[in-house]
Amino acid sequence: MVELGNFSPEERAAQEERLRKVWKTPGGWRYWTSVNNSEIGLWYGITAFAFMLFAGLLGLLMRAQLAVPNNDLISAELFNQAFTLHGTVMMFLFAVPIFEAIAIFLLPSMLGARELPFPRLSAFGYWSFLLGGIFVCGSIFFNAAPNAGWFMYPPLATDKEYAGIGADIWLLGLSFIEVASIAAAVEIIVGIMKCRAPGMRINMMPMFAWYLLIVAGMILFAFPPLIAGDILFEMERMFDWPFFDVSRGGDPLLWQHLFWIFGHPEVYIIFLPAIALMAMIVPTFSQRPIVGYSWIVLAAVGTGFLSFGLWVHHMFTTGLPQISLAFFSAASEAVAIPTGVQIFVFIATMLAGRVIFSVPMLFGAGGLAIFTIGGLTGVMVALVPFDWQAHDTYFIVAHLHYVIIGGMFFPIVAGIYYYFPFVTGKKLSDAWGKIAFWLMFVGFNVGFFPMHFSGLRGMPRRVFTYPEEFGWDLFNMISTIGAFIFAAGVMTFVIDIFRPKAKPVERNLNPWNAGTLEWTNDPDESWGMRSVPIIASRYPLWEQPNLQADIEAGRYYLPDAKSGKRETLVTSVLDAEPIQCLRVGGVSLVPMVAALALGGVFIALTFHWWILTLICASITFIAIMVWLWTGTAQIPEADEVDVGLGQKLPVYVSGPASVGWWAMFITMVGDGTAFASLVFGYFFYWTVHDDFTAGAVGPGMLWPMLALALFVVAWLLTITARELNEKGPAGCRIALVSGILVTIAACLAGLAGPYVHAMDPTSNVYPATVWIIAIWTVVHGAVGVIMQAYCLVGSLTGRVTASYDQDIRNVTLYWHFMAFTAVVTFAVLGLFPMVSA
Repeated sequence: MVELGNFSPEERAAQEERLRKVWKTPGGWRYWTSVNNSEIGLWYGITAFAFMLFAGLLGLLMRAQLAVPNNDLISAELFNQAFTLHGTVMMFLFAVPIFEAIAIFLLPSMLGARELPFPRLSAFGYWSFLLGGIFVCGSIFFNAAPNAGWFMYPPLATDKEYAGIGADIWLLGLSFIEVASIAAAVEIIVGIMKCRAPGMRINMMPMFAWYLLIVAGMILFAFPPLIAGDILFEMERMFDWPFFDVSRGGDPLLWQHLFWIFGHPEVYIIFLPAIALMAMIVPTFSQRPIVGYSWIVLAAVGTGFLSFGLWVHHMFTTGLPQISLAFFSAASEAVAIPTGVQIFVFIATMLAGRVIFSVPMLFGAGGLAIFTIGGLTGVMVALVPFDWQAHDTYFIVAHLHYVIIGGMFFPIVAGIYYYFPFVTGKKLSDAWGKIAFWLMFVGFNVGFFPMHFSGLRGMPRRVFTYPEEFGWDLFNMISTIGAFIFAAGVMTFVIDIFRPKAKPVERNLNPWNAGTLEWTNDPDESWGMRSVPIIASRYPLWEQPNLQADIEAGRYYLPDAKSGKRETLVTSVLDAEPIQCLRVGGVSLVPMVAALALGGVFIALTFHWWILTLICASITFIAIMVWLWTGTAQIPEADEVDVGLGQKLPVYVSGPASVGWWAMFITMVGDGTAFASLVFGYFFYWTVHDDFTAGAVGPGMLWPMLALALFVVAWLLTITARELNEKGPAGCRIALVSGILVTIAACLAGLAGPYVHAMDPTSNVYPATVWIIAIWTVVHGAVGVIMQAYCLVGSLTGRVTASYDQDIRNVTLYWHFMAFTAVVTFAVLGLFPMVSA
């Protein structure tokens, strides 16, 4: 039994004053340099919600245009831009970012942590998201918005005359936004795995944390294929490399594969966090722990796994082999099983408890009802013969919105009503909430249910008008009326959020009598936890008496901030044993500068402003170097610090114990997924063509095998530098210098094959694919050189030593992935197929 700390009122007041000083948010313009996850998460959510309202207005504009036949309210071009931006914003700028915002806002308190490990990374992600969103959304005001659909199918979207600059804005703007999503995924995964309160073993995590861990992992495998596809797409538009041009060996179906490998898991990346909110709300208003904790975790994992085997059901009409149709149809049916398990667990929990009817439960139940209808139509379209009939009709539009709005939007609103007191200390109005719910519920069903019938009567998607004799006018008029009723409900909800509210007579940190840890958080304070508690149950506020009082009294870990630095506790992955007192980054301009400069790179590339691209790239590089140099791997003033309860922990750790090592590993998993997508493209072209090379000369075997060998030597030298660093700096420095020189030679050899053999990337898809994979690997080699040089400078300045070796261990981990990438790249290019000069 751990003996808790006990402080006098004077000591507690002094501790809290020091904590407030350390975690204080600056005022004035410096407010925007804040990197608190709580504040970043809040602004993330507000920004995502604002983008949603913008997309909703575009949706209403579309419905107004379709209300009657032969309407000329807006032009076909504006309609195309509106529906493209509507889908793009809802999927990329609202559905995923809103959950990332909720996650980085809630997780510190929910996990019992003072902060997540990389608050500056969260800030970088937010500024990237904001700038990318403004860039993409603002294009419609200059008649330059993308107009080829939120899925950007070639060859329509690669046609420069039709798509114009809008396609480039979509590709580069969303590539920039995807950087923010992956940054948030890294923060979420490392935070959940390494920053849980002591005692919160992995089988005791809140359901919300489990779901977000699964979703963040899915992001690492779903988003990179889209990034790889964006690279191929933009290379065709910018430099005429024919990845999707059939006349030169390309194939538009590769884009569909890469897009839907992202696009269908995306649906579950959206759905699972919504279920996570319900997994927090249902037990609270049933006043009992959730039934079948292990079952719902396994069902969530199963849903995430199966979601990657469904993407081809979006391509049933593209002429696939029968075996492919059968496999993906079966997988599409099978995913209903774990989804159903999760819904039945909620029903069982409500039956086992005493349900308190409330606005959050109203929205949650309504959302589940709508989602169930969407799931039933999903089972229908998973059947190939039916899909052939309903494909690209308004039946699919109805199905999509029933799944997304029922499975995501209604639970989000439920979550906002539930967590609003957590953010502000005040509840939203029950009366306003019920009005908003019924307007939204009735409006949604009136708006979207008739689309099933218009779709079955043949109305295709993405038409801006239609003739009267087709008989679609009544369904469209009803849908338009329903859409405006739904919008009235959304506006009621928004007004309820922003209208003035009376201050509560009594301050209640837990108005719903919830059992999870986040409800101990004081919304008036900027830290996650007053002191980091010891957890012994899944619902500690119900099962651990006096826990909240003990946390507020500072009787647990990190009750003070005597070091004057922001500190949080790092624990072991499985058992949550304390292993480090981590010092996280404080107020800083660097993440904002890095994000805005990187945004400048993408924007300048869109307009082919090459000099500005180089300037912005240079600023980004400098900002990142400053960020790393002033980051968490600095040598502390003492090896160990007192974290309370009579325990001392190290401030500096390296290797798998450190959060930096985990962040590198997770980032490289995502990077490896993008690389695998490019290799998939290489073999896709090879299998769909009788003669992939079309008689073109390949890079030969000599240069690829030489590059492979040199990269392996550079990898071994990096490992050697890490090992020699433990014995002294001299050998480490020699190995690093040698590694830098060998890596440079490897990069040159990697490009020499296609260059020496004059492979023209504009002539055919084979040389273009060889070039793109070689360039990918060489760019990563150049990053490897920068990392080796960074460690060399660290060694020369005393930052990297035998005891403080986090940087070189993380760089070595990068090189494990780098070596694998190089071996695969040059083995594939040199050996498959055997074509040489």
